[in-house]
Amino acid sequence: MTTVAYIANEFPSPLEPYVSDEITELRRRGAQVICCSGKRVSLNGLSLTERAFWEETRFFQPLSDGELIRAVRRLASDRSKLWHVLRPLLWARGASPTRRLRALGHTVMGAALAEQLAPLKVEHIHAHHGYFASWMALTAARLLGIGFSFTLHGSDLLQRADLLSAKLRACLFCVTVSDFNREYILRNYPSTPAGKIIVQRLGVDRVLPWPTSTPAVDANQRRRFCLLSVGRLHRVKDYHFLLQACAVLRDQGLDFVCWIVGEGPERPALEKQIAAAGLRGRVYLIGHVPRADLSGYYRYADLVVTTSKSEGIPVVLMEAMAHEKLVLAPAITGIPELVEHQRTGFLYQPGSLPDFVTAVTWIQANKDSLAGIQRAAAASIAASYNRQRNLRAFAEEFLARIPSSDGTHAHPILQQIRLSV
Repeated sequence: MTTVAYIANEFPSPLEPYVSDEITELRRRGAQVICCSGKRVSLNGLSLTERAFWEETRFFQPLSDGELIRAVRRLASDRSKLWHVLRPLLWARGASPTRRLRALGHTVMGAALAEQLAPLKVEHIHAHHGYFASWMALTAARLLGIGFSFTLHGSDLLQRADLLSAKLRACLFCVTVSDFNREYILRNYPSTPAGKIIVQRLGVDRVLPWPTSTPAVDANQRRRFCLLSVGRLHRVKDYHFLLQACAVLRDQGLDFVCWIVGEGPERPALEKQIAAAGLRGRVYLIGHVPRADLSGYYRYADLVVTTSKSEGIPVVLMEAMAHEKLVLAPAITGIPELVEHQRTGFLYQPGSLPDFVTAVTWIQANKDSLAGIQRAAAASIAASYNRQRNLRAFAEEFLARIPSSDGTHAHPILQQIRLSV
Protein backbone atom coordinates (compact mmCIF):
# COMPACT_ATOMS: atom_id res chain seq x y z
CA MET A 1 0.00 0.00 0.00
CA THR A 2 1.35 3.43 -0.97
CA THR A 3 1.49 5.90 1.92
CA VAL A 4 1.11 9.58 1.05
CA ALA A 5 0.98 12.71 3.20
CA TYR A 6 -1.34 15.40 1.84
CA ILE A 7 -1.07 18.94 3.24
CA ALA A 8 -2.82 22.27 2.67
CA ASN A 9 -2.51 25.62 4.43
CA GLU A 10 -5.90 25.10 6.04
CA PHE A 11 -7.63 21.74 5.97
CA PRO A 12 -10.44 20.86 5.99
CA SER A 13 -11.99 23.95 4.41
CA PRO A 14 -15.53 24.42 3.08
CA LEU A 15 -14.01 26.71 0.43
CA GLU A 16 -11.77 23.97 -0.97
CA PRO A 17 -13.86 20.78 -1.30
CA TYR A 18 -11.58 19.57 -4.10
CA VAL A 19 -8.84 18.84 -1.54
CA SER A 20 -10.95 16.32 0.37
CA ASP A 21 -12.25 15.00 -2.96
CA GLU A 22 -8.71 14.19 -4.09
CA ILE A 23 -7.85 12.55 -0.77
CA THR A 24 -11.00 10.43 -0.95
CA GLU A 25 -10.26 9.34 -4.53
CA LEU A 26 -6.67 8.35 -3.65
CA ARG A 27 -7.98 6.30 -0.73
CA ARG A 28 -10.55 4.67 -2.96
CA ARG A 29 -7.64 3.39 -5.04
CA GLY A 30 -5.91 1.85 -2.05
CA ALA A 31 -3.51 4.60 -1.03
CA GLN A 32 -3.08 5.41 2.64
CA VAL A 33 -3.37 9.20 2.93
CA ILE A 34 -2.28 11.12 6.02
CA CYS A 35 -4.10 14.46 6.23
CA CYS A 36 -2.11 17.49 7.38
CA SER A 37 -2.82 21.20 7.77
CA GLY A 38 -0.39 24.07 8.19
CA LYS A 39 -2.83 25.98 10.40
CA ARG A 40 -5.26 24.66 12.98
CA VAL A 41 -8.77 25.27 11.70
CA SER A 42 -11.95 25.77 13.69
CA LEU A 43 -14.74 23.22 13.75
CA ASN A 44 -17.28 26.01 13.31
CA GLY A 45 -19.05 25.87 9.95
CA LEU A 46 -17.70 22.46 8.97
CA SER A 47 -20.04 19.82 7.57
CA LEU A 48 -20.20 16.32 9.06
CA THR A 49 -17.85 15.04 6.35
CA GLU A 50 -15.40 17.89 6.98
CA ARG A 51 -15.56 17.26 10.73
CA ALA A 52 -14.57 13.63 10.13
CA PHE A 53 -11.51 14.85 8.20
CA TRP A 54 -10.78 17.34 10.99
CA GLU A 55 -10.66 14.55 13.57
CA GLU A 56 -7.85 12.77 11.71
CA THR A 57 -5.87 15.80 10.51
CA ARG A 58 -2.46 16.68 11.96
CA PHE A 59 -2.15 20.43 12.62
CA PHE A 60 1.17 22.28 12.77
CA GLN A 61 0.39 25.83 13.80
CA PRO A 62 0.97 26.63 16.55
CA LEU A 63 3.70 24.16 17.52
CA SER A 64 4.07 23.13 21.14
CA ASP A 65 7.42 23.71 22.89
CA GLY A 66 8.23 20.00 22.60
CA GLU A 67 7.37 19.90 18.90
CA LEU A 68 9.49 22.97 18.28
CA ILE A 69 12.53 21.49 20.06
CA ARG A 70 12.25 18.19 18.18
CA ALA A 71 11.87 20.03 14.87
CA VAL A 72 15.01 22.09 15.44
CA ARG A 73 16.92 18.96 16.43
CA ARG A 74 15.87 17.22 13.23
CA LEU A 75 16.95 20.22 11.16
CA ALA A 76 20.34 20.32 12.87
CA SER A 77 20.95 16.58 12.65
CA ASP A 78 22.07 16.64 8.99
CA ARG A 79 24.01 19.75 7.95
CA SER A 80 24.01 18.79 4.28
CA LYS A 81 20.21 18.55 4.13
CA LEU A 82 19.89 21.69 6.23
CA TRP A 83 22.03 23.62 3.74
CA HIS A 84 19.96 22.39 0.78
CA VAL A 85 16.80 23.56 2.53
CA LEU A 86 18.14 26.94 3.66
CA ARG A 87 20.06 27.91 0.53
CA PRO A 88 16.97 29.15 -1.41
CA LEU A 89 15.99 31.32 1.57
CA LEU A 90 19.33 33.09 1.34
CA TRP A 91 19.60 33.44 -2.42
CA ALA A 92 16.02 33.76 -3.69
CA ARG A 93 15.57 36.93 -5.74
CA GLY A 94 13.08 39.59 -4.79
CA ALA A 95 12.20 38.20 -1.38
CA SER A 96 11.87 40.79 1.38
CA PRO A 97 13.57 40.23 4.78
CA THR A 98 10.10 39.70 6.27
CA ARG A 99 9.26 36.96 3.79
CA ARG A 100 12.65 35.30 4.31
CA LEU A 101 12.08 35.28 8.07
CA ARG A 102 8.58 33.89 7.60
CA ALA A 103 9.95 31.16 5.30
CA LEU A 104 12.48 30.25 7.99
CA GLY A 105 9.57 29.69 10.37
CA HIS A 106 7.86 27.53 7.75
CA THR A 107 11.10 25.55 7.44
CA VAL A 108 10.88 24.71 11.14
CA MET A 109 7.25 23.72 10.65
CA GLY A 110 8.38 21.48 7.78
CA ALA A 111 10.85 19.81 10.11
CA ALA A 112 7.99 19.24 12.57
CA LEU A 113 6.04 17.67 9.71
CA ALA A 114 9.00 15.37 8.96
CA GLU A 115 9.23 14.45 12.63
CA GLN A 116 5.62 13.27 12.66
CA LEU A 117 5.77 11.49 9.30
CA ALA A 118 9.06 9.65 9.86
CA PRO A 119 7.61 6.70 11.85
CA LEU A 120 4.68 6.35 9.42
CA LYS A 121 6.89 5.31 6.47
CA VAL A 122 5.44 7.97 4.19
CA GLU A 123 6.66 7.59 0.62
CA HIS A 124 5.55 10.93 -0.85
CA ILE A 125 4.25 14.34 0.25
CA HIS A 126 1.80 16.42 -1.78
CA ALA A 127 0.83 20.01 -1.01
CA HIS A 128 -2.27 21.67 -2.38
CA HIS A 129 -1.51 25.28 -3.36
CA GLY A 130 1.90 26.89 -3.57
CA TYR A 131 1.64 28.80 -0.30
CA PHE A 132 3.58 28.08 2.89
CA ALA A 133 2.36 24.47 3.24
CA SER A 134 4.21 23.65 0.01
CA TRP A 135 7.47 24.86 1.59
CA MET A 136 6.71 22.72 4.63
CA ALA A 137 6.20 19.76 2.30
CA LEU A 138 9.44 20.43 0.44
CA THR A 139 11.38 20.73 3.71
CA ALA A 140 9.91 17.51 5.13
CA ALA A 141 10.56 15.62 1.89
CA ARG A 142 14.20 16.78 1.88
CA LEU A 143 14.72 15.69 5.48
CA LEU A 144 13.06 12.31 4.90
CA GLY A 145 14.64 11.67 1.49
CA ILE A 146 11.31 11.15 -0.26
CA GLY A 147 9.42 12.76 -3.14
CA PHE A 148 7.40 15.97 -3.08
CA SER A 149 4.78 17.45 -5.41
CA PHE A 150 2.32 20.32 -5.26
CA THR A 151 -0.71 21.86 -6.97
CA LEU A 152 -0.85 25.45 -8.25
CA HIS A 153 -4.09 27.35 -8.90
CA GLY A 154 -3.93 31.12 -9.46
CA SER A 155 -2.71 33.62 -6.89
CA ASP A 156 -0.18 31.13 -5.53
CA LEU A 157 1.45 31.20 -8.97
CA LEU A 158 0.73 34.70 -10.26
CA GLN A 159 0.77 36.89 -7.13
CA ARG A 160 2.45 34.98 -4.28
CA ALA A 161 5.04 32.83 -6.03
CA ASP A 162 7.25 32.66 -2.94
CA LEU A 163 10.33 30.47 -3.52
CA LEU A 164 8.56 28.95 -6.52
CA SER A 165 11.76 28.39 -8.48
CA ALA A 166 13.13 26.24 -5.65
CA LYS A 167 9.86 24.34 -5.35
CA LEU A 168 9.78 23.59 -9.08
CA ARG A 169 13.38 22.34 -8.98
CA ALA A 170 12.70 20.09 -6.00
CA CYS A 171 9.33 18.61 -6.93
CA LEU A 172 8.82 15.34 -8.75
CA PHE A 173 5.89 16.96 -10.54
CA CYS A 174 3.60 19.96 -10.32
CA VAL A 175 -0.14 19.80 -10.95
CA THR A 176 -1.91 22.90 -12.21
CA VAL A 177 -5.47 23.67 -13.25
CA SER A 178 -5.14 25.36 -16.64
CA ASP A 179 -3.14 25.43 -19.86
CA PHE A 180 -2.49 29.12 -19.15
CA ASN A 181 -0.76 28.22 -15.88
CA ARG A 182 1.36 25.53 -17.51
CA GLU A 183 2.52 27.87 -20.25
CA TYR A 184 3.20 30.60 -17.68
CA ILE A 185 5.39 28.26 -15.61
CA LEU A 186 7.39 27.01 -18.58
CA ARG A 187 7.86 30.55 -19.90
CA ASN A 188 8.89 32.14 -16.60
CA TYR A 189 10.79 29.18 -15.15
CA PRO A 190 12.48 27.84 -18.31
CA SER A 191 14.74 25.37 -16.50
CA THR A 192 11.65 23.38 -15.46
CA PRO A 193 11.27 20.19 -17.52
CA ALA A 194 7.98 20.31 -19.44
CA GLY A 195 7.19 16.76 -18.34
CA LYS A 196 6.97 17.90 -14.72
CA ILE A 197 3.97 20.17 -15.27
CA ILE A 198 0.61 18.39 -15.44
CA VAL A 199 -2.65 20.12 -16.33
CA GLN A 200 -5.46 18.57 -14.33
CA ARG A 201 -8.76 20.42 -14.32
CA LEU A 202 -11.17 20.59 -11.43
CA GLY A 203 -14.83 19.82 -11.97
CA VAL A 204 -18.37 19.91 -10.67
CA ASP A 205 -21.21 17.43 -10.45
CA ARG A 206 -24.07 17.21 -12.91
CA VAL A 207 -26.94 19.43 -11.81
CA LEU A 208 -30.10 17.49 -11.05
CA PRO A 209 -33.11 18.58 -13.10
CA TRP A 210 -35.62 18.87 -10.29
CA PRO A 211 -36.00 22.21 -8.51
CA THR A 212 -34.48 23.04 -5.15
CA SER A 213 -35.47 25.70 -2.66
CA THR A 214 -34.60 29.26 -3.62
CA PRO A 215 -33.48 32.01 -1.25
CA ALA A 216 -36.23 33.90 0.53
CA VAL A 217 -36.67 37.32 -1.09
CA ASP A 218 -39.48 39.83 -0.99
CA ALA A 219 -41.80 40.38 -3.94
CA ASN A 220 -40.10 43.64 -4.94
CA GLN A 221 -36.73 41.87 -5.34
CA ARG A 222 -38.31 39.15 -7.47
CA ARG A 223 -39.04 41.71 -10.21
CA ARG A 224 -35.42 42.76 -10.42
CA PHE A 225 -32.60 41.49 -12.62
CA CYS A 226 -30.43 39.45 -10.24
CA LEU A 227 -26.63 39.54 -10.25
CA LEU A 228 -24.86 36.89 -8.17
CA SER A 229 -21.21 36.67 -7.16
CA VAL A 230 -19.86 33.85 -5.00
CA GLY A 231 -16.46 33.92 -3.33
CA ARG A 232 -14.40 34.83 -0.32
CA LEU A 233 -14.47 38.51 0.63
CA HIS A 234 -10.80 39.03 -0.14
CA ARG A 235 -8.97 41.81 -1.97
CA VAL A 236 -8.02 39.54 -4.87
CA LYS A 237 -11.73 39.03 -5.65
CA ASP A 238 -12.02 42.81 -6.19
CA TYR A 239 -15.58 43.24 -4.94
CA HIS A 240 -14.88 46.97 -4.71
CA PHE A 241 -14.91 46.96 -8.53
CA LEU A 242 -18.26 45.15 -8.50
CA LEU A 243 -19.74 47.72 -6.12
CA GLN A 244 -18.50 50.56 -8.34
CA ALA A 245 -20.20 48.86 -11.28
CA CYS A 246 -23.43 48.50 -9.28
CA ALA A 247 -23.41 52.24 -8.56
CA VAL A 248 -23.04 53.00 -12.28
CA LEU A 249 -25.79 50.52 -13.21
CA ARG A 250 -28.13 52.14 -10.68
CA ASP A 251 -27.36 55.60 -12.02
CA GLN A 252 -28.16 54.34 -15.53
CA GLY A 253 -31.58 53.23 -14.34
CA LEU A 254 -31.13 49.44 -14.35
CA ASP A 255 -33.55 47.76 -11.95
CA PHE A 256 -31.43 45.05 -10.33
CA VAL A 257 -30.34 43.39 -7.13
CA CYS A 258 -26.84 42.06 -6.46
CA TRP A 259 -26.10 39.22 -4.04
CA ILE A 260 -22.55 38.62 -2.88
CA VAL A 261 -22.27 35.22 -1.22
CA GLY A 262 -19.21 34.62 0.92
CA GLU A 263 -17.36 35.78 4.00
CA GLY A 264 -13.93 37.21 4.63
CA PRO A 265 -11.74 40.06 5.86
CA GLU A 266 -13.03 42.62 3.34
CA ARG A 267 -16.56 42.68 4.78
CA PRO A 268 -16.17 45.89 6.87
CA ALA A 269 -14.69 47.81 3.92
CA LEU A 270 -17.41 46.55 1.57
CA GLU A 271 -20.17 47.43 4.03
CA LYS A 272 -18.75 50.95 4.25
CA GLN A 273 -18.60 51.25 0.46
CA ILE A 274 -22.20 50.02 0.10
CA ALA A 275 -23.39 52.64 2.59
CA ALA A 276 -21.34 55.46 1.06
CA ALA A 277 -22.55 54.66 -2.47
CA GLY A 278 -26.20 54.43 -1.38
CA LEU A 279 -26.45 50.80 -2.49
CA ARG A 280 -28.37 49.45 0.49
CA GLY A 281 -31.47 47.70 -0.76
CA ARG A 282 -29.67 46.79 -4.01
CA VAL A 283 -26.47 45.05 -2.90
CA TYR A 284 -26.58 42.39 -0.19
CA LEU A 285 -23.63 40.71 1.53
CA ILE A 286 -25.24 37.33 2.16
CA GLY A 287 -22.38 35.82 4.14
CA HIS A 288 -21.22 32.23 4.06
CA VAL A 289 -23.66 29.76 2.51
CA PRO A 290 -23.02 25.99 2.82
CA ARG A 291 -22.16 24.47 -0.54
CA ALA A 292 -25.24 22.25 -0.39
CA ASP A 293 -27.44 25.37 -0.27
CA LEU A 294 -25.78 27.31 -3.10
CA SER A 295 -27.90 25.68 -5.77
CA GLY A 296 -30.92 27.80 -4.87
CA TYR A 297 -28.92 30.99 -5.40
CA TYR A 298 -27.64 29.82 -8.76
CA ARG A 299 -31.13 28.85 -9.90
CA TYR A 300 -32.59 32.24 -9.00
CA ALA A 301 -29.78 34.40 -10.43
CA ASP A 302 -30.03 35.89 -13.93
CA LEU A 303 -26.29 36.52 -14.28
CA VAL A 304 -23.34 35.14 -12.29
CA VAL A 305 -20.32 37.45 -12.28
CA THR A 306 -16.72 37.30 -11.12
CA THR A 307 -14.45 40.34 -10.83
CA SER A 308 -11.22 38.77 -9.57
CA LYS A 309 -7.80 40.21 -10.26
CA SER A 310 -6.28 36.73 -10.29
CA GLU A 311 -7.77 33.25 -10.66
CA GLY A 312 -7.00 29.71 -11.67
CA ILE A 313 -10.22 28.48 -13.24
CA PRO A 314 -13.04 29.37 -10.82
CA VAL A 315 -15.19 26.49 -9.64
CA VAL A 316 -17.93 29.08 -9.09
CA LEU A 317 -18.17 29.64 -12.85
CA MET A 318 -18.27 25.88 -13.46
CA GLU A 319 -21.15 25.53 -11.00
CA ALA A 320 -23.07 28.42 -12.55
CA MET A 321 -22.61 27.10 -16.09
CA ALA A 322 -23.68 23.63 -14.98
CA HIS A 323 -26.90 25.29 -13.79
CA GLU A 324 -27.33 26.75 -17.29
CA LYS A 325 -26.69 30.25 -16.00
CA LEU A 326 -25.26 33.16 -17.94
CA VAL A 327 -21.81 34.14 -16.66
CA LEU A 328 -19.65 37.23 -17.01
CA ALA A 329 -15.96 37.11 -16.06
CA PRO A 330 -12.70 38.96 -16.74
CA ALA A 331 -10.62 37.64 -19.64
CA ILE A 332 -7.68 36.70 -17.41
CA THR A 333 -5.51 33.62 -16.80
CA GLY A 334 -7.32 30.35 -17.51
CA ILE A 335 -10.87 31.76 -17.53
CA PRO A 336 -11.09 31.94 -21.37
CA GLU A 337 -10.41 28.17 -21.40
CA LEU A 338 -13.67 27.76 -19.49
CA VAL A 339 -15.78 30.64 -20.81
CA GLU A 340 -15.83 31.01 -24.58
CA HIS A 341 -17.01 34.54 -25.26
CA GLN A 342 -20.54 34.72 -26.67
CA ARG A 343 -20.74 30.93 -27.00
CA THR A 344 -20.73 29.59 -23.42
CA GLY A 345 -20.68 32.90 -21.56
CA PHE A 346 -19.29 36.42 -21.67
CA LEU A 347 -15.89 37.97 -21.00
CA TYR A 348 -14.98 41.57 -20.31
CA GLN A 349 -11.72 43.49 -20.47
CA PRO A 350 -10.01 43.14 -17.06
CA GLY A 351 -10.32 46.24 -14.92
CA SER A 352 -12.57 48.05 -17.41
CA LEU A 353 -15.62 49.41 -15.62
CA PRO A 354 -17.26 50.63 -18.87
CA ASP A 355 -16.80 47.21 -20.51
CA PHE A 356 -18.29 45.40 -17.49
CA VAL A 357 -21.26 47.77 -17.23
CA THR A 358 -21.94 47.61 -20.97
CA ALA A 359 -21.87 43.79 -20.85
CA VAL A 360 -24.31 43.61 -17.92
CA THR A 361 -26.68 46.07 -19.59
CA TRP A 362 -26.63 44.18 -22.89
CA ILE A 363 -27.16 40.81 -21.21
CA GLN A 364 -30.09 42.16 -19.20
CA ALA A 365 -31.72 43.56 -22.34
CA ASN A 366 -31.22 40.36 -24.34
CA LYS A 367 -31.44 37.62 -21.71
CA ASP A 368 -34.60 36.09 -23.14
CA SER A 369 -32.75 35.26 -26.38
CA LEU A 370 -29.66 33.71 -24.79
CA ALA A 371 -30.97 30.22 -23.98
CA GLY A 372 -28.62 28.72 -26.56
CA ILE A 373 -25.60 30.08 -24.70
CA GLN A 374 -26.95 28.70 -21.43
CA ARG A 375 -27.35 25.22 -22.92
CA ALA A 376 -23.91 25.38 -24.53
CA ALA A 377 -22.40 26.32 -21.16
CA ALA A 378 -23.90 23.29 -19.42
CA ALA A 379 -22.79 21.00 -22.27
CA SER A 380 -19.23 22.36 -22.04
CA ILE A 381 -19.07 21.65 -18.32
CA ALA A 382 -20.39 18.12 -18.79
CA ALA A 383 -17.78 17.45 -21.48
CA SER A 384 -14.64 18.88 -19.83
CA TYR A 385 -15.32 19.65 -16.18
CA ASN A 386 -17.02 16.55 -14.80
CA ARG A 387 -15.88 16.20 -11.18
CA GLN A 388 -15.79 12.41 -10.95
CA ARG A 389 -14.09 11.93 -14.31
CA ASN A 390 -11.44 14.54 -13.55
CA LEU A 391 -10.84 13.11 -10.08
CA ARG A 392 -10.20 9.70 -11.59
CA ALA A 393 -7.74 11.20 -14.04
CA PHE A 394 -5.95 13.02 -11.20
CA ALA A 395 -5.59 9.89 -9.09
CA GLU A 396 -4.35 7.77 -11.99
CA GLU A 397 -1.70 10.32 -12.96
CA PHE A 398 -0.70 10.96 -9.34
CA LEU A 399 -0.21 7.33 -8.38
CA ALA A 400 1.64 6.57 -11.62
CA ARG A 401 4.23 9.24 -10.84
CA ILE A 402 5.05 8.72 -7.17
CA PRO A 403 7.42 6.15 -5.66
CA SER A 404 5.60 2.97 -4.69
CA SER A 405 6.23 0.48 -1.93
CA ASP A 406 7.01 -2.29 -4.43
CA GLY A 407 10.10 -0.39 -5.57
CA THR A 408 8.80 1.07 -8.82
CA HIS A 409 10.60 4.40 -9.38
CA ALA A 410 11.95 3.85 -5.88
CA HIS A 411 14.08 6.99 -5.58
CA PRO A 412 13.20 10.63 -6.29
CA ILE A 413 16.40 11.12 -8.33
CA LEU A 414 15.26 8.38 -10.72
CA GLN A 415 11.98 10.17 -11.14
CA GLN A 416 13.79 13.39 -12.02
CA ILE A 417 15.89 11.59 -14.62
CA ARG A 418 12.76 10.06 -16.20
CA LEU A 419 11.12 13.48 -16.43
CA SER A 420 14.20 15.07 -17.99
CA VAL A 421 14.74 12.63 -20.87
